[in-house]
Amino acid sequence: MTGSMDNDYRITIGLEVHVQLKTASKMFCGCATTFGAAPNSQTCPVCLGMPGTLPVMNKRAFELAVKTASALDCEIVPLTRFDRKSYYYPDLPKNYQISQYDQPLSRNGRLDVDTSAGARRIRIRRVHLEEDAGKLLHGEGGSTAVDLNRTGLPLMEIVSEPDIHSVEELREYLASLKRLLVYLDVSNCNMEEGNIRADANISVQKDVDGREVSTPISEIKNMNSFSACEKAMAYEAERLVRRLDEGARMETHPKETRGWDDDRGVTVAQRQKEEASDYRYFPDPDLAPVKMTAEWLAKIRAEIPELPEPRRKRFIADYALGEYDAGVLAADRRMADYFEALAKAAGDARSACVWVSQHVMRALNSRNIGIAEFPVAPERLAELLRLVADKSVSLSAAQTTVFPAMIDSGKSAKEIVAEKGLAQVSDTGALDAAVDVVVAKFPSQVEQYRSGKTGVFNFLLGMLMKETKGKANPQVAGELLKKKLS
Repeated sequence: MTGSMDNDYRITIGLEVHVQLKTASKMFCGCATTFGAAPNSQTCPVCLGMPGTLPVMNKRAFELAVKTASALDCEIVPLTRFDRKSYYYPDLPKNYQISQYDQPLSRNGRLDVDTSAGARRIRIRRVHLEEDAGKLLHGEGGSTAVDLNRTGLPLMEIVSEPDIHSVEELREYLASLKRLLVYLDVSNCNMEEGNIRADANISVQKDVDGREVSTPISEIKNMNSFSACEKAMAYEAERLVRRLDEGARMETHPKETRGWDDDRGVTVAQRQKEEASDYRYFPDPDLAPVKMTAEWLAKIRAEIPELPEPRRKRFIADYALGEYDAGVLAADRRMADYFEALAKAAGDARSACVWVSQHVMRALNSRNIGIAEFPVAPERLAELLRLVADKSVSLSAAQTTVFPAMIDSGKSAKEIVAEKGLAQVSDTGALDAAVDVVVAKFPSQVEQYRSGKTGVFNFLLGMLMKETKGKANPQVAGELLKKKLS
């Protein structure tokens, strides 16, 4: 199922995306946030909820959430507070979670996404802060252990309005949101480490005799990848359609929370979906409300870089790039920075685009590193581009020999060209002698050319390049050879 199925049905999806913020300490205590530490080694009385402890808000986490909300064009609330959300679960030692309920830090934002049907605007209901729960580790024989290292990590929750009506829109929304978060540098967004997770609310509507009938909302949890999110939504939509087609009375079926079983490719019932009243929200008495001043907000907003879409449009306007190339380069902030630095240093945006989108990206993939770890600075690569432009080295040698050697050795392009003897020969005096040798070696082919069989020219030029061991400037060599043959 990829969209609204057919004219009889309509999917409606709202997403809650939970993002672990990029901070050195937890949301309300000083414990570290290092991933992969020994179980229960990053805990303290505060995040374990011991009696008599007092939480203290992580200011940087609050600023990162405000930064994200501002980039999503949300209204920043001048006075916000934290609430206690009460529920019991084995990995929640306090039996409540510190979250935000009726006074979140922001509301009423938007994220525009591109789909095959055109641009779509997904409204953002709110962006707010909360703390994470721990993690249950299920072992053999039905045993379960609890790791509380994750308890208290700073989570930002981004809640959309139910504006998503197809799996394609879902995919584009999640991809655009992740791209924005990485651009803002507010989260690592590493799904393998649980940095970004999504819960979804989905229902299906159908027109019956001029009246819209809707299934109850299914809340789907345990979706640990964007791929799983897409598959879960497609499966659940099909399941809800069957419920409608079976003629079930929707009003008799309560909302439910279901989990996604990725191995079986199905959703499974977990419990009846909770309402806000079930959580017994009330203001946390240990945390003071947070007042957002105009000066503080301006300081946070000053950290927001040029965002992907405006940057893509500027690449097209300023560097005359095509839509596709501009989109590829602008999608990653560090890659876009590298391209711009290379284009300015080399003075050639077109060549910079080709080298980054092809050769640099291929080198990153083959070495399994990111652009931040790439050992060749843009200013160093610009030197190689200039050597190619002034024909000091051939493009082939630059791509296949000089560039890989720059990555592996850390040496400059000029050093490698000199060491490997790759400098092109453009001196006509030196090349004239090589042309004379080729003409003398292949009299038969020379006669063929002079009798009108000009296709043999490429053979003679190849022999000339061989004679000069590939060092001849092809353009200069070709002109000299033609002059000699005529």
